[in-house]
Amino acid sequence: MAACLLGYLCSMGTLLAVLGFLAGALVTGVALLLVVLVGYLLFLTVAAVLVWIRRPAERLGADGAPQMATAEAGRQAAPGRWATPQTRFAVLVPAHNEELLIRRVVGSLLAVDYPPDLYHLHIIADNCTDRTAELAQAAGATVHERTDPDQHGKGYALRWLFGQLLADPAAGDAFVIVDADSLVNSGFLRALDRRLRRGAVAIQAYDTVLNTAASWGTALRYIAFSLLHYLRPLGRKLFTGSAGLKGNGMAFRRSVLEGMHWDAFSVTEDLQFHLDLLLGGQVVEFAPDAIVWSEMPGSLQAAHAQNVRWESGQLELLSNYVPQLLRAALAQRRFVLFDAAMEHIIPPFSVSFAAAVVVVLAAALGDWPVALGLGLFALLGQVVYTLVGLWLVRAPAKVYLALIYAPFYVVWKLIMWLPLALGKRRSREWVRTAR
Repeated sequence: MAACLLGYLCSMGTLLAVLGFLAGALVTGVALLLVVLVGYLLFLTVAAVLVWIRRPAERLGADGAPQMATAEAGRQAAPGRWATPQTRFAVLVPAHNEELLIRRVVGSLLAVDYPPDLYHLHIIADNCTDRTAELAQAAGATVHERTDPDQHGKGYALRWLFGQLLADPAAGDAFVIVDADSLVNSGFLRALDRRLRRGAVAIQAYDTVLNTAASWGTALRYIAFSLLHYLRPLGRKLFTGSAGLKGNGMAFRRSVLEGMHWDAFSVTEDLQFHLDLLLGGQVVEFAPDAIVWSEMPGSLQAAHAQNVRWESGQLELLSNYVPQLLRAALAQRRFVLFDAAMEHIIPPFSVSFAAAVVVVLAAALGDWPVALGLGLFALLGQVVYTLVGLWLVRAPAKVYLALIYAPFYVVWKLIMWLPLALGKRRSREWVRTAR
């Protein structure tokens, strides 16, 4: 009897030891993956700092506007930078029931510092049931009303108008897309024109948050935009990488749209079109001196549908495009394709940060020193990445204070993201964000 009991205890001890080893290996494996992902973010962080140091014109001022904001400062910094504009722009604003904000965006775009005869503002009133079209026309824009209940959404609306404008050679040399809830800086079109004259074919402006002080939620979104829309694209300038397309503040040379069918109808049509451009051999240039301020929902409840839409699109593209990008990167030996794949492999910041916290706690409890060291590196690396990003955009003090609420945001994001990652039906609708 005693021998049987002893044998049972030995078996249990062996089983527990095996389970402990497997648990330690799993935690260490997750920690290693996090170190690779965070290490890549730190690589982009260092690259962004180097670009920021070497190119003063890429910096932002204390108010979030370009540091070289005046013509005189621009002339002193870079002769020829403020040459006479040449590009004829067609500016497209897709709008669905935006009567509250449409006059504001029209006023902002009509007030830019650019020759009026070189750009034309087009509002696409897509399946609107309010006064969007009427108010936009009264404010001075050309309005195109579209009604198609079976094909509604930003991608369909843009393709519909592109089809009309591209048939007219006089419609413009380049096409710009701005969301209806946005404002732009006065030098917006000049910044795009300069890059197009230097040979750029696709450009992404710096898309940031307009109503940063509205709530701690909008302040945290400002932080996320600072990292995703400024630090990372700025770092990619060091190796002539592609800035990506953020959906708002995008510009395309006419030849790009004529050569590619606008077939991006996913919930993140901008991301899909960017990857199609990359696979076609084109890159997107980042224009930090072209600013577009977007209004964000003031509460997490109002932001839920928007976040589900964005994350659904990211996960969809992860499975559809990343293997293709990696194969093309190896076949063509193009680092820019590998970089684009990494951009989609890296999970949302809230997910990676929560994973690092779990790894550190599990490693400490399980007494796994290697996993603990790796987890601490991943955790501290993300802190450095965030703080450097805020320093680069000269974030106001209130934004740093909003980090106190970050744990609540992380929990909210995980509750929203995990079901999507596990295969829950993902949103494909262009849902108007609550105002």
